[in-house]
Amino acid sequence: MFTHVLRPGAIGSLKVANRLVMGAMHLNLEALDDGGAALAAFYAERARGGPGLIVTGGSAVSPVAAGGPGYSLVNDAAHHPALRRAARAVHDEGGTIALQLFHAGRYALPTGTGTAPLAPSPVYSRFSRTTPREMTEDDILRTVGDFARAAATARALGYDAVEVMASEGYLLNQFLSPVTNVRTDAWGGDPERRRRFPLEVLRAVREAAGDDFPVLFRMSGADLMPGGPGQEETDAFAVALAEGGAAALDVGVGWHESRVPTVQSAVPPGTWACYAEAVKKALCAAGHPDVPVIASNRVNRLEQAESLLRGGIDFVSMARPFLADPGLLAKSRAGRGDLVNICLACNEACIDRSFGEERVSCLVNPRAGHELDYPRRPARTPRSYAVIGGGPAGLEAARALAELDHRVELFEAAKELGGQFRLARQVPGKEDFGATVRYYTAELARLGVRIHLGRRLGLGDVAELRRFDGAVLATGVQPRLPDIPGWPLLHTLTYQEAFAAPESLGERVVLLGGGGIAMDLAHLLTGARTGHPEAFLEKYGLTAHGLSTAPAPPPPPARARLLTLVRRGPRIGAGTGPSTRWVILSQLRSHGVEMVTGVEYREITPEGILVRDTDGADRLLRADSVVFATGQERERGLEPALRAAGVPYETVGGARDADGVNAVRATSEALSAAYRLST
Repeated sequence: MFTHVLRPGAIGSLKVANRLVMGAMHLNLEALDDGGAALAAFYAERARGGPGLIVTGGSAVSPVAAGGPGYSLVNDAAHHPALRRAARAVHDEGGTIALQLFHAGRYALPTGTGTAPLAPSPVYSRFSRTTPREMTEDDILRTVGDFARAAATARALGYDAVEVMASEGYLLNQFLSPVTNVRTDAWGGDPERRRRFPLEVLRAVREAAGDDFPVLFRMSGADLMPGGPGQEETDAFAVALAEGGAAALDVGVGWHESRVPTVQSAVPPGTWACYAEAVKKALCAAGHPDVPVIASNRVNRLEQAESLLRGGIDFVSMARPFLADPGLLAKSRAGRGDLVNICLACNEACIDRSFGEERVSCLVNPRAGHELDYPRRPARTPRSYAVIGGGPAGLEAARALAELDHRVELFEAAKELGGQFRLARQVPGKEDFGATVRYYTAELARLGVRIHLGRRLGLGDVAELRRFDGAVLATGVQPRLPDIPGWPLLHTLTYQEAFAAPESLGERVVLLGGGGIAMDLAHLLTGARTGHPEAFLEKYGLTAHGLSTAPAPPPPPARARLLTLVRRGPRIGAGTGPSTRWVILSQLRSHGVEMVTGVEYREITPEGILVRDTDGADRLLRADSVVFATGQERERGLEPALRAAGVPYETVGGARDADGVNAVRATSEALSAAYRLST
């Protein structure tokens, strides 16, 4: 089924076992004071999964090049033991690994050192919220030398190749764009001079590393920035890289400052492949068909990779999917695609954390980045455990306990597993939350977990609970019922009731709460549907040749509703991850959703809800349906029975603390609880 994915290939002089690349991800493991143990364990587990090539997260070529304090510094001898250990760990598993050479430029986050970020021109960055210092001639030449030394160092440390980062708005990409390079000297002023710096880096890196050491280049297929380079400039740069000896072109897309989402779940899988295909077309037209092109971004299933390779792309890069499931390739080739844990593109534990200092992990695989903390080895004494609750926390607890060789039974009051993931999967762009439920269902069956659906345990089940050596209480949350005069009326619902029957809501809907659940429900009620890549590109005014100036108007929803999001606090979507919140808000605004903040709820009336604004004025928000998503409460009704049974138990997720609970916290707590019970 995956004949193209599994076909051996070559990147320069490097032979690889298949056409799947694990793309670069910054992990915040790189600079840990552990001798590189966590970093090596992370990459070793991915190498066991069998991608043809692993590309590390960016290793900064100088201190000013780092994107933050968690970056490794390839030219700093203090970082060499950890970098060497990671390469050796991959080789011990039979894999190959390339070190990505990185310079953030104007995207370097302020570190408190007083050193201003460097850039081709002093153009303010909305991402780092700073104005960089314009690089002098000496700065430029010194940086070229830094890249060259980094390549030679990478080879000496045992890496099989290097990848030069020149995409996603980082330094080399900044030199290529007229948006950020407004120089008029030899390093800017026209496309040819803007290309000079990255081409000098390629020349110096190849010279320092040697002809038999592959140099991949991560280039931008489209910056998605108004005023950025067009397709003609992009093609010319790709051809120049090929002529300069780049072993492969890894095609990225978008800048952090772009108003076009690129890595969020709102982006249909496979959307950005057209830009890699355009680069391949340009290389073939210029007589360089043998230079491999790597497609990347928003490919989360092996079937998608197979399709892209069948269409003429040489390699496919998948990054976050290897966070979600290091074994995705081995499982798929064994015909067990149902056991692949799918990346949700939620960004909550990965991308959002990578811009800070917290260790990168994964919502659906909380063990990612913590491989040493949670070793995969059977418990010395297998025991019997009950897991109460079949939401994300309960599912992960049951999986972890069973993987440790314990006997596990899971009790779920509903007739289906999934908890609030059953709500999320209804939301456009979040359909893969259903895939997570399917994964856990298949994985628990494989591990022999006995599942009891439609089984709500209570005080009458003390004897049942005594059968077990321990338990995990993962009963989750229930909607907090509002303390507002007039509640309840016939037209008032909780968010659970609204998700269960969205078609029953009236034409005018007011959603109280304004958090992530309310935003999801509003998105569902707009009538929007997840489109195909072509529809997404059209929506944002894109073609395969970059950014145009006329985004298409949103299509009319399947059913017109007047939607209003209301929150007591000052921000709609507070608590939603920064890489996702702006996308959701933009989508809601495009469908005419009104947003009201900073109000006091006064009274529910037959006409809607009366609120008081910050000026003290009362306002009636007319509604046919009023939906409450104003908070959640712990569901811990089984605790008296557990205490009466006398079995040790752990409480996780919303059942432990409903304040600010999310799925990342829930699954992480479940994994930790399973290991604590097992010791």
